Amino acid sequence: MPAWTGSDTGSGYNVAMLTDEDKQWIANQIAASEGRLSARIEKTETVLLTEFHKWASPVEMRQRTHAAALRAIDAEMEA
Repeated sequence: MPAWTGSDTGSGYNVAMLTDEDKQWIANQIAASEGRLSARIEKTETVLLTEFHKWASPVEMRQRTHAAALRAIDAEMEA
């Protein structure tokens, strides 16, 4: 009979309890997973920010060029 049936108590739950060693192992596994996740998130953020800056720099230069051209057109129209 499977352990989760709790045949010795009839309650439907396993009466085995986690030891302090089990709890510590689980806590260590969670902490390690959180550390790996944080590192992956930081790497992803860095990659995204780098790619954004690569994209934004030429866009900003084009915007400045267009703005300068529009100012020149405005100056000609005013004259």
